[in-house]
Amino acid sequence: MPPFILISPATGGISLALVRHYLRTTSLPVFATYRPHPPASSSKHARTHESVQRLILEPLKGAVHPARLRLLPLDFTSEESIAAAADALANALPKDAASYIRIAFFLAGVLHPERQSADFVLEDISETFQLNVIAHLLLIKHFSRFLPPRSAARASPPSAKERDDGDTNSFASDALAKWVHVSARVGSISDNALGGWYSYRASKAALNQVVRTFDLHLQARKLPALAVGVHPGTVKTSLSKPFWGGVKPGKLFEPEYAAERLAEVVQGLGKAQRGRIWDWKGEEIKP
Repeated sequence: MPPFILISPATGGISLALVRHYLRTTSLPVFATYRPHPPASSSKHARTHESVQRLILEPLKGAVHPARLRLLPLDFTSEESIAAAADALANALPKDAASYIRIAFFLAGVLHPERQSADFVLEDISETFQLNVIAHLLLIKHFSRFLPPRSAARASPPSAKERDDGDTNSFASDALAKWVHVSARVGSISDNALGGWYSYRASKAALNQVVRTFDLHLQARKLPALAVGVHPGTVKTSLSKPFWGGVKPGKLFEPEYAAERLAEVVQGLGKAQRGRIWDWKGEEIKP
């Protein structure tokens, strides 16, 4: 099996668009996670392997072989579930050949927009940090073992075709595996001129610190991989829907556009850009 792509979760908004993007534009296997049982407060029905596969593949109209899509049930609120999904991924990989992450996107997140301290609700704050920070830490704990080891690095650079589609079994300094957490501009402390959204801002600032710290770990281990955070802009998803009316013309993006821009930005990142946060235009967001 060649290197593979991991998208978690993969059933809505940007994450769904990212899965379809990589299925269309590369020949790599794509592992995608889904939450089989939505929270009790949700009106969504339970998801099955078959329903998620249809959701992802039907718009592609047979252009992608279904075998390239591998689905993993995963609940971000349960470390047991995260660990089980990582074990399922390990069992799906060949035992007789090395196969590592080429690109991984982690998009777990929720927004409870407190405008003032009177809006604080303990359950909402706990959920915000659980999904926006703790889940990302646990994903690092259980899935980072699939990053390429130091021995996977090679002296010679990849071919032009390998660089274009990421379809290579080996890695070089300009072809590092990409470990990507989706953050937000509001996680920047220096950029905060409006206030509000206390727990969301704080959780994204914490996630940005996680990204930086994990990237330093990768460097210390001399692994051929880097970690970054990305900000997709304001995208037409259920998370941002209450705020669409306040978005400037031309700044409210369709998920497909946001996915394409993030994929392009991530593809262009190298050693000089590692450990930092980048927006959909490829511009750095300062801490």
